[in-house]
Amino acid sequence: MIPLVYHASYSQLALPPNHRFPVSKYQHLRDHLLSSGIAQPAQFFNPTPIDKSDLLTSHSSDYVEGFLCNQLSPAMMRRIGFPWSEQLCVRTLHAVAGTRLTVQLALQHGVSLHLSGGYHHAHQTFGSGFCIFNDLIIAARAAIDSGQVERVLILDCDVHQGDGTAALGATFDDIVTCSFHAARNFPARKQRSDYDIEFQDGCSDSEYLATLRDVARYLIRLHQPDLILYDAGVDIHQDDDLGYLSITTAGIYQRDALILSLARDAQIPVAAVIGGGYSKNPDALTDRHSQLFIAANHIYG
Repeated sequence: MIPLVYHASYSQLALPPNHRFPVSKYQHLRDHLLSSGIAQPAQFFNPTPIDKSDLLTSHSSDYVEGFLCNQLSPAMMRRIGFPWSEQLCVRTLHAVAGTRLTVQLALQHGVSLHLSGGYHHAHQTFGSGFCIFNDLIIAARAAIDSGQVERVLILDCDVHQGDGTAALGATFDDIVTCSFHAARNFPARKQRSDYDIEFQDGCSDSEYLATLRDVARYLIRLHQPDLILYDAGVDIHQDDDLGYLSITTAGIYQRDALILSLARDAQIPVAAVIGGGYSKNPDALTDRHSQLFIAANHIYG
């Protein structure tokens, strides 16, 4: 069975009324996977909070301490997009640990999926866009520094550029970063990934999938990674509240199946996170995120 990583704290965060972040989506997704038979209870693993020392592999001590002790400036918290709370700290430490655990399980089983993660706007000294600590870089560094792998390829398919991942990844030769994103979307000031693939507003399934297939195949052949970290954001969907592309639900399934198939065929472990997705309709959002899990069952079942 495919290992899945989840913690109840992911959706246990009180936010102001009308806040645009759909914090309940994690519990909705878990409940849907179980009730629909897509997943079984035995597949789930629960992370324990990540240690501060692990955060310091990618973030400055002043920033880490400032967040954990509620000493960041109001402007820095506004840039993150959440009000500070003890709940937020608990949720953050578990979610970052969840991606690290997902990587460890992928290295053991060939594939693993995280019902959170993809905090790719977090930089070394500040957070942004609902991202506090960069779980992708932290998890990649943990796998490399432990000697389990030598090179990690991050394939980020969230609709927004992974600017924090790009900036942090630029300091490491053993982490290859690739961001597939909408050219006109957040952040306004892009960073330079190792590879940036931009799509114009309204990009359809056929164009998106053809580009993704060619680029992903090329990068796997060129870099021969020992691990793929895949950010399967669904804010590329045509009805997403914050996305500008026109990808259908079927297109999301095909994208996820494509990346997982490439990893399987190349015999490279793949750890996936669900990334971004924004909708006031929880059922619609759950359906989009569930495509990753359906695809994984088809590819690895």
